[in-house]
Amino acid sequence: MSNIVNEHVEKYIRGLVKENDEYFLKLETYAEAEHVPIIHKEVKSLLAFVVQSTNANSVLEIGTAIGYSASVFARAMGGKGKVTSIERRDDYHFIAKRNVEKLNYETEFDFRLGDALDVLDEIDDTYDIIFVDASKGHYQEFLDKCLDKLNDGGVIISDNVLYQGMIASDHFVLRRKKTIVKRMRNYLDYITDHPDFTTTLLPMSDGIALSYKRRL
Repeated sequence: MSNIVNEHVEKYIRGLVKENDEYFLKLETYAEAEHVPIIHKEVKSLLAFVVQSTNANSVLEIGTAIGYSASVFARAMGGKGKVTSIERRDDYHFIAKRNVEKLNYETEFDFRLGDALDVLDEIDDTYDIIFVDASKGHYQEFLDKCLDKLNDGGVIISDNVLYQGMIASDHFVLRRKKTIVKRMRNYLDYITDHPDFTTTLLPMSDGIALSYKRRL
């Protein structure tokens, strides 16, 4: 249980999210067996909803892992568009590249290997959606480097922002996590008060922040 959503409600919601695509089922099985963190089923539905409701055709992702969420974005864009994804682990980077080759989509995948704080400085493109799902202690730094990479009317999706409930209550905070919790709280204060964004927090999965960049 995540301390965010009642476990019975969480189980029920996830049971409603059906997946019949063999490609995604294999990735889910692999992730569970190898203890690779991937997005939960309800988050997968949310990502697809945001893509399709905004007619997005370009995504920048911070935190590739094995390419699961990158593949979700690609499918939501109808197998077209562009997904740029950054990963600092060599093994995940190469597994992700190998995985998406099996999709046979027209999507332009651009996988970048390295620390996101460095790689973001090398990216000049702009995107309709930016998905932040990497080192929790660096979300605000990621945001600062992404501000000019998000199109007006675009959305930043920040995953795990309630961090097992620790962000909302000191009662749940583990001593070794105090620095991460402090930084994430600062990030949420920063983005909810930012003049360029309208932000809402969703108490689902491990917490999601949706930040809409207002059109000038």
